Amino acid sequence: MSETTTRETTPRKTTPSPALFEPITLRELTIRNRIWLAPMCQYSCEGDGVPTDWHLVHLGARAVGGFGLILTEAAAVAPEGRISPQDAGIWDDTQRDAWRRVVDFVRAQGAAIGIQLAHAGRKASTYRPFAGEPKGAVPADDGGWPTLGPSSTPFEGLPTPREMTAQDIEGVVAAFADAARRADQAGFDVVEIHGAHGYLIHSFLSPLSNHRDDGYGGSLEGRARLLLEIVDAVRAVWPEGKPVLVRLSGTDWVDGGWDIEQTATLASWLTERAVDLVDVSSGGNVIADIPLGPGYQVPLASRVREAGVVTGAVGLITDPAQAEAILTGGHADAVLLARAALREPSWPQRAAAELGLTWREAPYPPQYTRGAWPTE
Repeated sequence: MSETTTRETTPRKTTPSPALFEPITLRELTIRNRIWLAPMCQYSCEGDGVPTDWHLVHLGARAVGGFGLILTEAAAVAPEGRISPQDAGIWDDTQRDAWRRVVDFVRAQGAAIGIQLAHAGRKASTYRPFAGEPKGAVPADDGGWPTLGPSSTPFEGLPTPREMTAQDIEGVVAAFADAARRADQAGFDVVEIHGAHGYLIHSFLSPLSNHRDDGYGGSLEGRARLLLEIVDAVRAVWPEGKPVLVRLSGTDWVDGGWDIEQTATLASWLTERAVDLVDVSSGGNVIADIPLGPGYQVPLASRVREAGVVTGAVGLITDPAQAEAILTGGHADAVLLARAALREPSWPQRAAAELGLTWREAPYPPQYTRGAWPTE
């Protein structure tokens, strides 16, 4: 009887696993890798904030494509908190139930899923940014509504918001808590509080848009008070074992505005209040000259991480080697992809190949393994 030799069909790995594909654990949630889908508005609801088949396919495709954490677009916590009439929401039970089927599908693919809770503030009630459609504020006779802000200071080109009263602020805090409760009922693993891009929370943080003289303005502590109250209210209703994330703009990119040092200080306060990761973006509160380029926001995430905060980096991260270097260089704990993920839903699978993982180690669903490398 002749001796049988077994030949491996995939190369034996001799190098450590790429940092991008190391799991990360936040509280009781272990996420399979550190390539996450950034929140990106789809402006595709039918005016009632209910997610549709578009959201199921859009988010589901990225889960199939190997992303570790799928973050939904901004989901408004109140009707007046929508950016556009076509925005998604989580302010009622019909929306909650519609999100549930998206959650179930994404989780069945091995990905975690989070919902971004948002209020657009003075940047609400605008037309969606689709080619060929109107631009600017939506008038009342076309389905628009009055907007709110920390002060009666408009975003450039948009109507003047009504300065919020103490009762308005109390209502917004309660709306975030109610939205978080519904998100848990829908089965989401994570909630992210949207505190960036000039929307309501960011407009309170920045001295360029917050001119209040009460306890919600003035000092950094006062300008941060709304966010801190929202975090406390969300954490009070959100399960202890599930993570809470916060997205911040690291800077307004304008002298005298919100800046990275204030961001780092606030991020450390958030960590003390049981926030598990700060997702660091930038801009959006005023018109500014932003120095766009590959990874242009990574230094902001790196500075926040230096403050002892677990961070995510986002912004023109397009290449697997670039993303890997962000993690191995200690600049962030996860990377979030936006436009690159729109172009390439299976970006993590390509990254696995380029970074030396075998096809068995890559995030392929069984149905797609015939498209992997090499074939047997």
